[in-house]
Amino acid sequence: MIAENLKIVREKISEKCSAVNRNSSEIKLIAVSKNFGLNDIQTAFDEGLRDFGENKAQELDAKFERLGNKITWHFIGNLQRNKVRFVVNTAEYIHSVDSLLLASEINKYAGKISKIQKILLQVKTSDEAAKSGIVAESEVRDIAFYCREFKNIELAGLMTIAPFTEDKELIRKSFGSLRRIRNKLNSEGLNLKELSMGMTSDFEIAIEEGATMLRIGSAIFGERDYSKDWKEKL
Repeated sequence: MIAENLKIVREKISEKCSAVNRNSSEIKLIAVSKNFGLNDIQTAFDEGLRDFGENKAQELDAKFERLGNKITWHFIGNLQRNKVRFVVNTAEYIHSVDSLLLASEINKYAGKISKIQKILLQVKTSDEAAKSGIVAESEVRDIAFYCREFKNIELAGLMTIAPFTEDKELIRKSFGSLRRIRNKLNSEGLNLKELSMGMTSDFEIAIEEGATMLRIGSAIFGERDYSKDWKEKL
């Protein structure tokens, strides 16, 4: 099932890229493996996927212990400062940095282990109360420029989550807003490459709006069964 699902997702990415004159090699497909077992991850790995996303620090830590660093891990969930050490030890990218305090803590711990931690700033681009992220564009700018001063952080780009809606124009507005903020920051001297946006339900719109990282879970692995812990799904 995973192999067939992955083939379909890759074909859709390729078709959409062709339609909007983009090269699919510009886009990193991140398989969101939260709550899925090691066998599922291994199956996707065997099909050529190398980037996987987790949203719980301790689940990521445990999977890293079992699968090692053959995988490029992305942390995409809400990160509490007391869990930073777990994530810095394991993740190549942290997508969900939403404050200067969190960025500072990441820099501090990364320095302790002599690591340059790649991060993305999470920006709130919709009015949904449940969504997290930096709201004010001026604050995004301030934090981005502060991050340039941190010796153990590499600010790679921005991340957002579109509103959960059937209204494609609202989704497009969300993604377009992130692209505009990134481009404005780059015009002021930053060099932010990544736009992490687009999930199973909206990744084709994200491609149209310039996404460089797609975070796709259920379209690859199927629906999650939250009645079982991932350790029961080996």
